[in-house]
Amino acid sequence: MDTNLMKNLRYQTAVLLAVASLSLAGCRVGPHYKVPPATAQAPPVAYKEAPAANDEWKIAQPQDAMLRGKWWEIYNDPDLNTLEDKLNIDNQNIKVYFENYMAARTLIAQARAGLYPTVGTTPAYTRTSTSANVRNSSGSSVGTTSGTGTTTTTSTTGNTQSQLFTLPLTASWAPDLWGKVRNEIRNAQYNAQVSAADLENERLLEQASLATYYFELRGQDALSDLYKQTVEADQKSLDLTQASYDAGVGDYISVVEAKNTLQTAQAAATNLGVARAQYLHAIAMLIGTSPSTFSLDAKTFDTKVPVIPIGLPSQLLERRPDVAAAERTMAAANAEIGVAYAAYFPTLTLSAEGGFESSAISQLLDWGSRFWSVGPSIDETIFDAGLRRATVQQYTATYNSDVATYRQTVLTAVQNVEDNLAGERILTTQLGQQDEAVKSAQQYLSLEKGRYETGVDPYVDVMLAQLTLLSSQQAQVTLRTSRMTTSVALIEALGGGWDASQLPGPKDVSKKLGKKEVEKVN
Repeated sequence: MDTNLMKNLRYQTAVLLAVASLSLAGCRVGPHYKVPPATAQAPPVAYKEAPAANDEWKIAQPQDAMLRGKWWEIYNDPDLNTLEDKLNIDNQNIKVYFENYMAARTLIAQARAGLYPTVGTTPAYTRTSTSANVRNSSGSSVGTTSGTGTTTTTSTTGNTQSQLFTLPLTASWAPDLWGKVRNEIRNAQYNAQVSAADLENERLLEQASLATYYFELRGQDALSDLYKQTVEADQKSLDLTQASYDAGVGDYISVVEAKNTLQTAQAAATNLGVARAQYLHAIAMLIGTSPSTFSLDAKTFDTKVPVIPIGLPSQLLERRPDVAAAERTMAAANAEIGVAYAAYFPTLTLSAEGGFESSAISQLLDWGSRFWSVGPSIDETIFDAGLRRATVQQYTATYNSDVATYRQTVLTAVQNVEDNLAGERILTTQLGQQDEAVKSAQQYLSLEKGRYETGVDPYVDVMLAQLTLLSSQQAQVTLRTSRMTTSVALIEALGGGWDASQLPGPKDVSKKLGKKEVEKVN
């Protein structure tokens, strides 16, 4: 091998190694990320709306207790457990967010590719023919000169033809001297974490919606059972009133009033089917099943509101996936500022090309057919009319906006918990009062029936007592349903069974996901 060629190769190799070392140890421009305070003030030591010690509704102890995993299992409802498990597998909205998460992870690999050289090849075959009528200044035909100095000429009456076989290999590399690529990788990793948190937030939303619809449906079942009992009681009252009239004891107006009461109750009972069907269809959609084929048998509404561990306000930042998503969004915006700062510094590109070329394919791989070139280039913008400065300002403003969004998300999270704690506490008290109202209405109806049967009061008073009892019982069922759905909303506000430790780290989202892992996650 030629001595000069060997020296050049050793020199170029040394340069490449030196630049590589500089790249690996290179600085990373831009601000370092630190999570800003979530609020301007220190977090409260307890929730304002948490129940007092003497309240009927209690919370789980100790205060730092948290829900884990399948939070809906605290209701001890087998039907709900089955539906939630199916939702986690077949819900289409969750699948959309899962695929978005998968797409976000591929962007990390795309960004990481910028750390490595680009190598390519473009084999080519070219055959050319020059015009016989193109002559040089001395009147002879134009010839071609090979790399060895041999000139090929043709007569003035014929065309010159040639062919060239080329087998090149090209390589180029821009070392990440200022951390631009590394910041792009961090940005992609943080955005993938945002997508992972969005996935968990959507999963929690769908789970909570299913539980809410389920308890609303069971509330309709309870109302249907109530109206069934009411219709049966009204039918007995009509039969007794009709018998009294037939015996000549009662009057016909009492018969009409009893019949109207029965018919009103029957119509109201029929109307309950509308809401139940809608809740049933909503559940079917959530579990990825056609509403046309899904059904759920009526069931006695006997589920109790469980004891819910609410923890401390300071723990809420670690429990809500939307808060985690907002925090990771800030980190991604901070990395983008670093990318923008890197534009102020020059870009060094190392390029190399080599290979073989020959006019005869039989000689293509001969040592004499080789060619090569290598050399660095530096790209630096001298004047851009403030473009880079404006870009940095843009990303800085975006980061500041994300900080405000993060803090607003935290405030909203605390508000959600306080709202539903207040709802639980107040509804518990109200339901106790409504239970007493139902007892009074039952006693009122019993007394009024006795007065009617003894002839003291007309039947219209009995009818009013029946309507009063029905109204009180309806309110009782509605409050029970509201307590159940409010407990679901409270669990959702607390983040369900999720916490920040379940959020995949930068290294986790950077790993290649195999087929089995995809099936497991999905």
